[in-house]
Amino acid sequence: MALEWLAYRLAQRGYVVLGVNHHGHTNGEPYRAEGFLCLWERARDLSALLDDPSWRSAIGGVIDDEAGVAGFSAGAYTAMLLMGARVAYSQFEPDNPVKSPIRGPREFPDLIDELPWLKDRPVFRESWERRRSDYTDPRIKRAAVIAPGRSVLGFAHDSLQTIHKPIQVFGGDADTVAPPADCCAWINKHVPGSTLEIIKGGVGHYTFLPEGTEIGEHAAAELFQDKPGVVRATVHAYVAQRIANFFDCAL
Repeated sequence: MALEWLAYRLAQRGYVVLGVNHHGHTNGEPYRAEGFLCLWERARDLSALLDDPSWRSAIGGVIDDEAGVAGFSAGAYTAMLLMGARVAYSQFEPDNPVKSPIRGPREFPDLIDELPWLKDRPVFRESWERRRSDYTDPRIKRAAVIAPGRSVLGFAHDSLQTIHKPIQVFGGDADTVAPPADCCAWINKHVPGSTLEIIKGGVGHYTFLPEGTEIGEHAAAELFQDKPGVVRATVHAYVAQRIANFFDCAL
């Protein structure tokens, strides 16, 4: 649901759009530390969905086997994994030389404290030990990467150098959660042929979330209130058009 604004506009352009509620990490169910620590499982979710024939049967007609992927924040990390990025270090593992300035994301502020005891759980440990695996999906031909977070700084540099499929990176000039100079520009620097666009005018990290209802603005003002002069719907319309044009290039 976080990218419904993009999904709707892509569907209007004739695309079949699939969205995923990632286990323990999106708001389709309660948050779980495992969902935030094992971000590579998100890539497997998307590949599993592409494998599933049921949605093709439900939609009918002829649907291309090739796909594009778009993701925001942790979804941007997911998109990069599907394009061929591989994990050198998870953001919160103790051996990561790039020390995180935070102990966890907004939704799980003490996430780092969950790691030691989770490693004693066999299911978590099995996933954790797969963090450096290859999650490339050859069906995915291009990626729109929106406001990637600091987790991307843990990607192995050599894996990024081998990505030769098109990647378009978008960021907001006023993003203080994932500063574009640290995150967006880092991807653009290390992935050959990637392109970077910073949306100006006070666009923050959460500007890329849907417009808030009155209830949403009351419950989580920081997610739905933008800087003066920023019209979230206008930003969404612009970015969606840019992504649709980017995906059209593969046709």
